[in-house]
Amino acid sequence: MKPTKLSELINALEFDSEEQVNRVDLQNGCVVTVEESLLSALEEGNDEALHDLLDWQKEEIEIARRILEDAGERFVPLPDKFDFHEYRYMERFIRTVENAEIAEQLWRAIKGKGAFRYFKDTASRLGLLERWYQYRDDAMKEFVIEWAEAHNVPYENDIKARKQ
Repeated sequence: MKPTKLSELINALEFDSEEQVNRVDLQNGCVVTVEESLLSALEEGNDEALHDLLDWQKEEIEIARRILEDAGERFVPLPDKFDFHEYRYMERFIRTVENAEIAEQLWRAIKGKGAFRYFKDTASRLGLLERWYQYRDDAMKEFVIEWAEAHNVPYENDIKARKQ
């Protein structure tokens, strides 16, 4: 088993989408991404959906076939962005803000529709956006490490600390 770079695991989590499936290939340590529609077409035996594909899509089909044939020993499903619960980390971040007035503005920003955008806009206006991103990056790194260890996925810490 070759270790997977933490940066690849984090990127897969950050850019997760319902239209794709992410797996760690334990054989080569790479994160592979396959369109959900291709996996479904293969599972259902829908060969019509697989005709007239571009070269890069044909390679993706081969990966999808390997994933479907795998008995859970080579390809490990990655957590999705909903497993990370970014909203919870925004709440935890606010609790680290010592100035009560500033914290209150952040609490108001995460209430209701558009909470993520309002939170980031408010953090930016208050000069806390970089601090938020550092907090979030650290939390995501810790989350991915815990996931990798729980699923016996070897990893390489290739992430450099952000300059303060």
